[in-house]
Amino acid sequence: METISFGTDGWRATLEEFTTPRVRMVGQAVATYLRDEGLEGTVAVGYDARETSRGVAEELARVLCANGFDVVMPDRDRPTPLYAHAIVDRDLVGGFAVTASHNPPEYNGVKFIPHDGAPALPEVTDAIADRLADPDPLPEADHGSVREADLVEPHADAALELVETITGATDLEGQVIAYDAMHGSGRDTTDALLERAGATVECLRCDRDPEFGGGAPEPAPENLAALIALVTDDGSEPALGIANDGDADRIAIVTPERGYLDENLFFAALYDYLLEDDSGPAIRTVSTTFLIDRIADAHGEAVREVPVGFKWVAEAMADGDALVGGEESGGFTVRGHVREKDGVLMAVLAAAMHAEESLDSRVDRLLEAHGTVVQDKISLACPDHEKTRVLADLEDEIPDAVAGTTVEDVNTADGFKLRLADGSWVLVRPSGTEPVLRVYAEASDADRIETLLEAGRELVEPLV
Repeated sequence: METISFGTDGWRATLEEFTTPRVRMVGQAVATYLRDEGLEGTVAVGYDARETSRGVAEELARVLCANGFDVVMPDRDRPTPLYAHAIVDRDLVGGFAVTASHNPPEYNGVKFIPHDGAPALPEVTDAIADRLADPDPLPEADHGSVREADLVEPHADAALELVETITGATDLEGQVIAYDAMHGSGRDTTDALLERAGATVECLRCDRDPEFGGGAPEPAPENLAALIALVTDDGSEPALGIANDGDADRIAIVTPERGYLDENLFFAALYDYLLEDDSGPAIRTVSTTFLIDRIADAHGEAVREVPVGFKWVAEAMADGDALVGGEESGGFTVRGHVREKDGVLMAVLAAAMHAEESLDSRVDRLLEAHGTVVQDKISLACPDHEKTRVLADLEDEIPDAVAGTTVEDVNTADGFKLRLADGSWVLVRPSGTEPVLRVYAEASDADRIETLLEAGRELVEPLV
């Protein structure tokens, strides 16, 4: 039980720790939790493209059925956002996504999605953790059943309807989009949705490979070299490049002029686009750019800053009827959709935005109006059991100045975010999915970023 810990987005672990008995315990804990909450009915159980994921999903389904719940499963591995949508669309009591998202193939994970389709908050995951136990089946006569269901078309219908509501049309006729599935679950889903909207799609790594080509299905610039080369080639047809992570809840964008488009800049472009015909606040995490705040100010809107983790974004969106919510790692959702990040929906919305005005042009205008913003981050190895101690020690080491600039404010909502007098900032926080501490920085130019990240490293490394 001590090895099962629900972090930022569920329980993830290496396959040495992610064992069948422990998976069954999680299944039993969720079944007990649902029963204690008075929830009866059907649970969705989905999974990603990893070698072990289908088997894990089947184990969870068996435990749930043995506890009297019916289960719906997809025809094959599918994106996590489809399970969240299905829970709301079918009025299910909850669901599982078996996925380690962007982690390397030696990891797997499982996340529980409550009946509202939004990520589970700590009060839920704590209640589940308190109920971890070996399976306790009901008499066979009381067992539920498993059936296969189409989760793709209902999600696609909803996504296209929402994009049409936002943009006025979803016709991508004439648009050539390069799509990189990174061998993950977005294949035959994100590309199929783009094609249904009228785009011509050139696919990269749209075959299933449980080893993800020997790397991690993380849509970072260093992992998208082929997509970047294709889109930025002067003689190339694709007007835009899109990639998803392993379970397709996140999105990365590649443009002809910029190559990899920083997720912060895409967030800014998205919010600016939505504000053309709508209104409402934005929700962003502490690690996400202040450019969102500048755009909000220009439109008389507000921004709410929350800790890292889409569960906090989703909670704030519910509380404040926000127009958009997002994070610097490429997770976004918009008003009118399920409160879970959705890289499939965002692919079509990004393409529709780009068809009206190139994302490069929109970003250029935003930076000219609101100032240049550059952000980067580094990771420092730190065992999970040491993170609390390191942050406690860091509290006593917060300096009056960083890289020669006065610290004006310290935000402790998630780690330590040091806001500096020149408008830049440095954030130190623990990763919720890996044994590392993250150091983020934002400033007006790349050289300043390097200086701030190095200052952050020098502040934290002696404490690890």
